[in-house]
Amino acid sequence: MDRLADLRATLRARVAMEMQSDPGHDLAHLDRVWATARSLADAATDLPVLLAASYLHDLVNLPKTDPERSRAARLSAKRAVPILRDLGLGDAAIAATQHAIEAHSFSAGITPKTPEAAILRDADRLDALGAIGLARWFAVSASMGTALYDPDDPFAQNRPLDDRQFALDHWRCKLSQLPGDMITAQGRALAQERAALMGDVLRQLGREIGHALPPDWAPSAE
Repeated sequence: MDRLADLRATLRARVAMEMQSDPGHDLAHLDRVWATARSLADAATDLPVLLAASYLHDLVNLPKTDPERSRAARLSAKRAVPILRDLGLGDAAIAATQHAIEAHSFSAGITPKTPEAAILRDADRLDALGAIGLARWFAVSASMGTALYDPDDPFAQNRPLDDRQFALDHWRCKLSQLPGDMITAQGRALAQERAALMGDVLRQLGREIGHALPPDWAPSAE
């Protein structure tokens, strides 16, 4: 087993003991994020840092309704330190891993300053798009007891958006913004492809419930 594979096996086993029960942020999510992150990496990427950040970025996963939600990434970065020290990472690698973890968060609003941070952010957000994104979106909404949509105004044309009350609103509140917020060129291309699939599903959903998808709900072509 090479060093990177050995590090992944150790990280995966360690994180598996700490993961909370969450259909959208489980071990499979971490596996996918790492696989995507590695596909976005190049020869200049620090793969051990990227690997560690991929598996430790959700160590603290607070519910979307928690007022401390925006601090989850910072708390994860802090909790990651003893794990990283146990793995033998030096101070520079630990700092780089912490930054990548902190900067991946949508709600924290921290600008990635390293290639590893940019890649992790794109990889994590790509997992919120496409077929797997749809599955995670509605699994998390169901676990929160959120209604699928407002039967009177499913696409929020005459009411404020509220994704804590209606799952469908999460598209406009967050998910539709992700393709235009990607940093890497490959990440942007993948995000547009995945968002287009989600747009097709939303259009079909609209037809099935008798409400046409409004133009401002269509995925951005940019």
